[in-house]
Amino acid sequence: MELSVVVPTLNGRESLASCLDALAAHAPDAEVVVVNGPSADGTTGMVRDRDDVDMLLEVSDRKLNVARNAGLSAVTGDVVALVGQDHVIEPSWYDGIAAGIAEADVVTGPVHRSVRAGVTTESEECRTIDGREVTYFDGGNVAFTRETVEAMDGFDEYLETGGARDCAHRLAASGREVVWSSDVSVTRIDEDDDSDWGWKYRALAYRLVKNYGLRPGVVYRTLRDAVSDALSTATDVIRGDETPSGWMASGKRVAKSMAVGCKDGLKARFADRSEARNPNGLSVRADRAVERYDWRTDPEQREEPTQ
Repeated sequence: MELSVVVPTLNGRESLASCLDALAAHAPDAEVVVVNGPSADGTTGMVRDRDDVDMLLEVSDRKLNVARNAGLSAVTGDVVALVGQDHVIEPSWYDGIAAGIAEADVVTGPVHRSVRAGVTTESEECRTIDGREVTYFDGGNVAFTRETVEAMDGFDEYLETGGARDCAHRLAASGREVVWSSDVSVTRIDEDDDSDWGWKYRALAYRLVKNYGLRPGVVYRTLRDAVSDALSTATDVIRGDETPSGWMASGKRVAKSMAVGCKDGLKARFADRSEARNPNGLSVRADRAVERYDWRTDPEQREEPTQ
C-alpha cells in the first residue's frame, strides 16, 4: 500500500502541528499533503519549517470540499486518506487502513472526542435509504482507493457542510463497500460547535434530493429533522436564552434554506446522471491552488517558494 494523506486546514496552526506530529510518528512512510485555506495564523510558515510534509497547497476558497479536492488532485498514492486538522491518528491507524482497504473500497473508524465527563467515541452509523445501505464516515478520518476517488469525482464543492455524508450516499448508490474498523481510530483535539442552521438544512435537502430525487420520503426526512431541532431549541426560549422572535427568524431561515437546497439538488441531479452524481466535483476545475510548495521534487522550495 502506497498511502497518501491529505490534511485540509484553515486557521488551525496549533492543532495542525499535533496532527502532523502524529502522522510522522505513526505513518512515517505516508505522503503528506497539507492544503491551507486562506489562513491568517502563520500556518504556511509553520508547515514550511517542517521536514515531514511533502507538499503544501495554498487555496483561496474557504470551502472544505475545495481543499479536499485540491489535495486529492495532487497525491500520488494508490490509497488516499483524509485527516482533519484537529484529528490525531492513533498508533493502530496505519495498519487498520492497510487491513481494511485490502477488502473494501473505503475504510473508516471511530473518532474519540473529549467532553467534560470524559471521552465519547463515535460508533458505526448506517441507515437504509431507498433500499440502499449507507455507511457514514467522518470526513476527517477516512481512506479511499484511488480508483474510488476517481469514480466518485472527489467531493461536491457546492456544499459548505455535509460533504462526507453526501459522498457516503454516492458510494452506496454505486455499490462501493465502506468498512468500519476500530483500529482506524483518531482523537479529535478541538471541536467547533458553531453550527449554521441555514446551511445545515440547505445541505441536507440538496444531498437527499440530488441522490434520491424529490420523493415523499426525502421531504419527510428533511422536515422531521427540522421539526426535531426546532422543538429541542424551543427550550432556549423557555429558559430565556433565546427570544421568540429570534427563534421564529431561525425557523424562516431554515425553511428558505431547505427550499433552495431542494431546487439546487434537482438541478444537480439532472446535471450529472452518472454514478458519481457530482456536477461540482474534482474534474470540474484545475485552478484550486493559488500557490504550490512541492518538496517531493524540489526540496529547495522550503527556502525559495515558487509562484
